[in-house]
Amino acid sequence: MATMNILVAVCLVYVTFLFAVAFGAERAARQGQGGWLRSPLVYTLSLSIYCTAWTFYGAVGYAARSGMEYLTIYIGPTLVMIGWWWCLRKLVRIGRTQRVTSIADLISSRYGKSNLLAIGVTVLAVIGTTPYIALQLQSVTLSFSVFADASESNGALADMDSTALLVAMGLALFTILFGTRNLDVNERHHGVVIAIAVEAIVKLFALLCVGAFVVWGVVGGVGEMMARIDASEIGHWQMRGDRWASLIFLSAAAFLCLPRMFQVMVVENDDEGHLRTASWAFPAYLMVMSLFVVPIAVTGLDLLPEGSNPDLFVLTLPLAMGKEGLAMLSFIGGFSSATSMVIVAALALSTMVSNHIVMPIWLSLTGSGAMVSGDVRNVVIMARRFSIAGVVVLGYLYFRFSGGGAALASIGLVSFAGVAQFLPVLLGGVFWRGATRVGAFTGLSVGFVVWVYCLLLPSFGPDVLMPTQIMQEGLFGWSWLRPQALFGIEGIDPMVHAILWSISLNGLSFVLASMLGFPTPLERLQGAQFVNVYEHSSTPQSWSGNAAQSEDLMIMSQRILGAREAQALFESEARRQGVSGYLPDTTPDFLQALERALSGSVGTATAHAMIGQIVGGASVSVEDLLAVADETAQMMEYSNRLEAKSEEQARTARQLRQANEKLQQISVQKDAFLSQVSHELRTPMTSIRAFSEILRDSEKLSETEQVKYASIIHDEALRLTRLLDDLLDLSVLENGQVNLNIQQGQLSRVLDHAIASALTGSGQEGLKISRDTAQETVLLSTDLDRLSQVFINLISNARKYCDAEVPELVLRVTHRDDTILIDFIDNGSGISKNDQAVIFEKFARVGAMRAGGAGLGLAICREIMARLGGSVSYLPGQGGAAFRVILPASSAMAAQ
Repeated sequence: MATMNILVAVCLVYVTFLFAVAFGAERAARQGQGGWLRSPLVYTLSLSIYCTAWTFYGAVGYAARSGMEYLTIYIGPTLVMIGWWWCLRKLVRIGRTQRVTSIADLISSRYGKSNLLAIGVTVLAVIGTTPYIALQLQSVTLSFSVFADASESNGALADMDSTALLVAMGLALFTILFGTRNLDVNERHHGVVIAIAVEAIVKLFALLCVGAFVVWGVVGGVGEMMARIDASEIGHWQMRGDRWASLIFLSAAAFLCLPRMFQVMVVENDDEGHLRTASWAFPAYLMVMSLFVVPIAVTGLDLLPEGSNPDLFVLTLPLAMGKEGLAMLSFIGGFSSATSMVIVAALALSTMVSNHIVMPIWLSLTGSGAMVSGDVRNVVIMARRFSIAGVVVLGYLYFRFSGGGAALASIGLVSFAGVAQFLPVLLGGVFWRGATRVGAFTGLSVGFVVWVYCLLLPSFGPDVLMPTQIMQEGLFGWSWLRPQALFGIEGIDPMVHAILWSISLNGLSFVLASMLGFPTPLERLQGAQFVNVYEHSSTPQSWSGNAAQSEDLMIMSQRILGAREAQALFESEARRQGVSGYLPDTTPDFLQALERALSGSVGTATAHAMIGQIVGGASVSVEDLLAVADETAQMMEYSNRLEAKSEEQARTARQLRQANEKLQQISVQKDAFLSQVSHELRTPMTSIRAFSEILRDSEKLSETEQVKYASIIHDEALRLTRLLDDLLDLSVLENGQVNLNIQQGQLSRVLDHAIASALTGSGQEGLKISRDTAQETVLLSTDLDRLSQVFINLISNARKYCDAEVPELVLRVTHRDDTILIDFIDNGSGISKNDQAVIFEKFARVGAMRAGGAGLGLAICREIMARLGGSVSYLPGQGGAAFRVILPASSAMAAQ
């Protein structure tokens, strides 16, 4: 049998290892090397604090006593994680935007930043969690007693008490060292989180090792194990639908509402996307954790002496088989399960106690509150450290004075039912804007009283905290008030009975009180931000201030945030406002941002009160601060929205007018186009007909005249052919029927060809072309002929329409990001604003009195560039007419 000295040495080595891991994580985070600390895997493993010693040890005992019912504690969280998109994602988003520090902070912030409500949630959380901490201490001490082979003597109990005290002191020290290094709880506790992730792996590995040993090392394989299960009472279990449904609901509610789960799931969440990974990885973790529960329970019932504690089968089975090393590994797994829960629970509860109980009391006692001299930062940190120690000590005292008896065996579900009272208020606040602070306080109070009366007090046994007479006859002798037969309903399982009535009356009271009342302005503002958190809509702020208060706010902020952080916040806001110096104007936006920054350190309700003392000269009472956000702010918000909608409608009307004007221009251009096409077609056809008749009817024409008339017919036929080709070309391009001939070639050569073609035979070679050939050395992969057609048209237009005395065209090639820009800029008078909107339409002709043409050239250019994956557009403000051709990066193969 392993001695206690060896076991203690192993524990010390393990705890030292955890300290080293935590210190390493904190150091890596400070040096900016902790990217791996923010991985989805670490986040998922941190959720394993749900699997406490009650799960590690108790699941086997649960299976031995109640069959497969132990699965309910895994099914509830699995359903929550699978449906993460509906609820968890919203909670995490709210937590990040509102900078909430705990579940009490979230609930109080939602319901008008009520500190009274936060105190109620904090007290209920401490009452519901303290027995659960005691359960973890009991599991560790029982594990020690198994190794020490302790007797039931008083001396043994004293040893257990000493062990529990030492464990409690060590856990408190660890939590204080790594849980209060950062005042702002919205800064990740990397040391704590990575330690929890490591413990998650340790306890899973330990349980798998024990399970594998039992199946293959003791029983002899899977087949033999299945036979044993079929032969045992566990194999003949019967499902009680009411109890299964109630326990699944209870475990799901506890998964959302336990302070420790809220801490790791919402407060410690660094990336909302981590939920996507955790939604499948954490249920897989739970499935593996539950894999060997039944085999261990069945084997323990078969092989260990009758009367053995089934909660300890994970330890006693390896010891009975002489596997002390495996038993020690199992002990470390249970130790990890217990310690991780106590650490995070103490951290979460200490934040709630500090922010919502200690700080308001301190503000009241100091008189001038936020403006008093002294370092508030140190007060908050010390309050959290003492709160951590106090929470752990409460757990130890509960363990000590309860005697470690049977009451602790069922306290897990009792604690679950206690924290589940937060669920109606939590979900109502997140999804229902009509929920009020009065409704939340009423619902929590009713649910808490029913839970205490129907479940918590009876769980200690008769005549311990509740007289047997009340249990049998009811309060005041009224039988319908019996704790386990409320309203005369009998025959229901006590746990199901308590859950049914506490949650039902809680939710009903919450809804009725909310409907009978009316939310205050601040509650309405917070309700809109919570319910519509995905919209990120701006809301009226609840503060107003003046410049004289800015310095007081700076002093107060430095005491909480620290000098460097506070000065950086104020200087950043001053720069944003354009104010010289480092003191910004106390605008509503700035005061709201400051409140959110402070809430990460002292909670939203306390931060709201502290700013209120300076800005409004009020006392700590939050009630006095509610008048700031009055109905006028709501009306201003509505007015602003109407004004925004009016501006949007005006923009739409303006766009419609512009579109209508463009359509009218196009209609006029279309009429002109039809007239022009008719004229362009009739003119060459008339010439062809007239001169062909002359050639046919006249017999006295000289050879010179015959050649002359034939040349005229030929030129007019070519003119007619060009017009028809343009019409057909545009039709093919618009219908997408064109086939591109992709070739490779230099941009400079394409421009050379286009210039030569556009100017040859024009009689206006006087158009000066300015180029930078170095920038044109680009290898293209496109339809070079079509691209050349675009260039020819743009150069021809410059030749035709440039009205400068010395016409000049500048070709400028620019490389920008993933595109090539080719600009054609002449030095003429340019194109008027009215014509710029329609020049690329196929009915448009600009300068028709000076030059002929049917107005199809630019329309064809636009269609060609669209097919080539680029564009052509007009550049206003260049002095003369300017067009830009844009080629995509895929066209440019390489720059040489």
